[in-house]
Amino acid sequence: MKVTHDESTFTLTGKIWSATYPLEELPKWLAFYRGRKARFPKAGNSYDATIAALEQLERQLAAKS
Repeated sequence: MKVTHDESTFTLTGKIWSATYPLEELPKWLAFYRGRKARFPKAGNSYDATIAALEQLERQLAAKS
C-alpha cells in the first residue's frame, strides 16, 4: 500500500485501486480500517498495510505541525 499527499488531500494506492480523500478525513479512515481489522479477524493481515501507511502519514503530518 502506498500513500501520498499534497496540502489538502491524501491518496491511497493499492495493487489494483486508488482513492483520494481530504486530509481532514485521515483520522476517520484510520479508525475505519482499524475497525475492519478488529471486526473481521478472518481477514488476517489484509488491512495491515493500509493501517501502516495511514499511521505513517499521520506521523509525517504531526512532525510538520
